Amino acid sequence: MSSKLVQGYEVVIGFETHTQLSTQSKIFSRASVAFGAEPNTQACAVDMALPGTLPVMNQAAVERAIQFGLAVNAHVAERSIFARKNYFYPDLPKGYQISQFEIPVVQGGEVSFYLVEGKETVRKTVRLVRAHLEEDAGKSIHEDAALGGGGQSGIDLNRAGTPLLEIVTEPDMRSSDEAVAYAKELHKIVTWIGICDGNMQEGSFRCDANVSVRKPGAPLGTRREIKNLNSFKFMQQAIDFEVRWQIEELEDGRAIQQATVLFDPDTGETRAMRTKEDSADYRYFPDPDLPPLVIDRDWVARVKGSMTELPRVMAQRFVTYYALPEYDATTLTQSKGMAAYFEATAKACNQPKLASNWIMGEVSRLLNAGDMGIENAPVSAAQLAALIGRIHDGTISNNAAKEVFEALWTASGDLVAETGALSLVDTIIEAKGLKQMNDTGALEAIIDEVLAAHPKNVEEFKAGNAKALNGLVGPIMKVSKGKANPAQVNALLMKKLG
Repeated sequence: MSSKLVQGYEVVIGFETHTQLSTQSKIFSRASVAFGAEPNTQACAVDMALPGTLPVMNQAAVERAIQFGLAVNAHVAERSIFARKNYFYPDLPKGYQISQFEIPVVQGGEVSFYLVEGKETVRKTVRLVRAHLEEDAGKSIHEDAALGGGGQSGIDLNRAGTPLLEIVTEPDMRSSDEAVAYAKELHKIVTWIGICDGNMQEGSFRCDANVSVRKPGAPLGTRREIKNLNSFKFMQQAIDFEVRWQIEELEDGRAIQQATVLFDPDTGETRAMRTKEDSADYRYFPDPDLPPLVIDRDWVARVKGSMTELPRVMAQRFVTYYALPEYDATTLTQSKGMAAYFEATAKACNQPKLASNWIMGEVSRLLNAGDMGIENAPVSAAQLAALIGRIHDGTISNNAAKEVFEALWTASGDLVAETGALSLVDTIIEAKGLKQMNDTGALEAIIDEVLAAHPKNVEEFKAGNAKALNGLVGPIMKVSKGKANPAQVNALLMKKLG
């Protein structure tokens, strides 16, 4: 769905993303956060809220919050407060969640990304309101009687107390396309800096989309929150359905009621789960068991000094150092693996734009077809660099290079292990007979033959019809069986035609 009006309505979207932090233990206890353990085997007395237990802050969780604040150009608060958020679910043993409300640890910030709109690539920026630390709840497990499960429900508290960083945006997005692009960029940031593994299926990165519609210029409409979107595909489907549903309701004269809804991938529809609470309903108050979180500037400086190069900084370096367009640089820094692959290729072949084109083109195409990451690419950066080198020196044409690349992609492991990158590329070129014809004498003989056979094209070109040249290049390439160097052919033609 584009950012244009939908049936005369403007779409307004804000996000709340629960990012599970990559600590070894929980936010207020020493219990493990490893995924996949048997139910209730990783919940200690603190997680179960047994009498006499007290929470103790996990320093590693705070450091990850600082990292995120630095990554999005936010303010890391010198002093922040933990509060009790009161609500009653079976999987919340305390009857409240320890979170942050009035003074969060990360304040402000922004996330920028590129979005293709029509034929243009547009830079978008989403403002962040805050990112606050909190604990996760447990999990209710329901057996399906229809599937022989007995129809019972149980509580698994393994997840209770898992450290979360909840990242909240302003309502800056105006389409599902923008929302998905933002979520992907945020996912890239948190995985790049290592504060979250980003596994959406396991719930490490869970997005809630607040969706409303309004007439242009009108106040914000009533929002409905789509909970726990755990794939980018479902995210787009859910938002698009919700937008259509809200517009139909308003057009039929019905008011939108603030609610929490779930998306059903099987039906492609959202359905209301409960009416949505406002902050007053949670009766926030400072947690008396936890002192204010104090972060001095030296701590922030130490964290900053230990952080890896950020993707936006690396992208700017690619623009400056390798003279790449911003779109290329942003695409190549979607993951650390992709960025490293590009740099290794560019340095080895000294042709950064060609390297960028191949990685965003053929390499990405085959990776997507095989559903694999760049780390598992069968063609190494050294092999791709060797191939690009042979294009640049005129040994093979671009079309022939694609055939060589396919052969490299499917080459046997033994052959790759026994042969150096350049030798392997040259071996494939020779075996397939793909080497371009660069012999000037042989090319001139073919050109003379074609010129003699196409006098009309020669006359038209000399009369000023530049397109007539194409009628000569085609036959030359045909006679040479596609092996003539196109650049050399054009140069010789222009020379012979004056």
